[in-house]
Amino acid sequence: MICSTGSPVPTGEVRFTAPNNIGTSGLRSPCGGSAARTLCTGTAHRSEPEAEIRVSGSGRWLGGLRGAALVVSFGLLLLVAAAGPSAAKPGLGPRGWAPGNLPITLSSAVVTATLWTAYLLGALAVGIGLWHGKGCGHYRLPGRWRVNPWVWPVALGVLALLTAPIGSADHINYAAYGRITAQGGDPYLVAPSTWAGGLDPVTSAVQLPWRMTPSIYGPFGTALQTLSSFVGGDNLRQTVWVWQLFIVVAWLTVRFLLRRAAVGEVARGRVDLLWTANPVVFGVAVLGAHVDLIASALALAAVFLAASRPWIAGLVLGATVSTKITFAIVALAILWSWRFLARKDLVRNVGAMAISSLAIFVLLHLWAGPHVFDQLRKASQGVSLATVWRPVVNLLSAVMALDVARTVVSVASVVAVIVLAWVLWALVGSRSATGRDRFTRPTSAAQQRQAGMTAMFVLATAYALVTPYALPWYDTLTWATLPLMLATALDPILLAQLTVMAMAYVPGRVVAMSTDVESLTLGFRKIIGPLAAWLVVLAIAGVARRGWSRASPPTGPLAS
Repeated sequence: MICSTGSPVPTGEVRFTAPNNIGTSGLRSPCGGSAARTLCTGTAHRSEPEAEIRVSGSGRWLGGLRGAALVVSFGLLLLVAAAGPSAAKPGLGPRGWAPGNLPITLSSAVVTATLWTAYLLGALAVGIGLWHGKGCGHYRLPGRWRVNPWVWPVALGVLALLTAPIGSADHINYAAYGRITAQGGDPYLVAPSTWAGGLDPVTSAVQLPWRMTPSIYGPFGTALQTLSSFVGGDNLRQTVWVWQLFIVVAWLTVRFLLRRAAVGEVARGRVDLLWTANPVVFGVAVLGAHVDLIASALALAAVFLAASRPWIAGLVLGATVSTKITFAIVALAILWSWRFLARKDLVRNVGAMAISSLAIFVLLHLWAGPHVFDQLRKASQGVSLATVWRPVVNLLSAVMALDVARTVVSVASVVAVIVLAWVLWALVGSRSATGRDRFTRPTSAAQQRQAGMTAMFVLATAYALVTPYALPWYDTLTWATLPLMLATALDPILLAQLTVMAMAYVPGRVVAMSTDVESLTLGFRKIIGPLAAWLVVLAIAGVARRGWSRASPPTGPLAS
């Protein structure tokens, strides 16, 4: 039995996902069905006709359930985003030439229940896909229903552009910082509420607690915010809509890059399962209109280009780090993908990337001014509610000063990120999507890209899971790279983690909530959020422990 790795030709390597394999760890199979219990196989063995019948029969029922869950989930998310201002959606003033709102008003209780239902149904749909093989390319639409693979993603993006962002008021902050820059001010020094005497139609709309907070975003992100302001003018809604356009383009760009980097139908099936048709990602990153999505698209482009065009990759890397400083991990991922290059090629690539990335980084920061890192330093000691570290800070603060407790947690979190990255690499780096193991020298551009994407997934996921300050959209880079990893038990674990994080920050604003809704959502964030975060870390540790304790040593080199 040959396992397909997505390569156009068989590799000859058999990958069983028996119960003692880290690919399953108690799951039925990451690629669904008992037919051909391999990690990602396209068809059942001819000697197993009963398995083929079971897959066909259950596949239709589960496919219908998955389709219904997707439609309802996306529909509910878009409904909240298209309705009038609510606890999840701040008002943006006159619409101008941008799309307006539906004449629907949702109470804080209704909008919370709607978003929770949407995220749960979306997670159910993705979970069914993981369980029953959607992520391994098993199922295809009948010929008469097949359309261009870009029609429905573009249509979904257009629907997002007919709505306004939900889940936070960050997009108003973006508009305000762009407005200050467009009018000649310094967004890293000036608080939005003080600009133009507090009378500016855009900056005055910034909500608590950000009214007195200058920008924390990198200069490339500020440049895009400034461009949005130039196009949107004095109208907040128009300015935000231009930003939404950047967001939708970034979301589609991630899909494009993932499909280009994916090797075969197996990986391309995972792209749409885990990224494009994932309502949880769509609601958090796209409808949330967060800058992390733009940074993630730039990060994927940098890694994709690094294997063949290091000069251009450096330019993109400079823009990535200048969007959000934490995305500097992309440079480490690229260097890791080059670790087996000949010394001459390595020096040439590193030199090219260093020169071009530093050129963009320095120019952007010179344009931004000397205060670009001021807020970043102030925010470095924050600890958000729905993380593994919040209970730790609460316990430590009972026996020491709060600032000291935060410092201890900051140091401990660095160690935790390193340890978790090592564990994740052991899980996903042991086999790559190109059929090579982690000790084989990547020679082709595709293998170097896969090595870089794997390293970026490991670093981004370790950071998002155990950093002291994390929000749902911080997981965007994880989900932008997860489709290129082979199916393992990490898929459902990370799906559960993102779903709980998304629900923990529903409705997303600290205003316009009834007392009961505020008590319920804050309780979920303070109790369920940290508990789920700890369970996720423990689940990953358990998967790794089972994999290490039951793994058999290799008996020979892999086939190639």
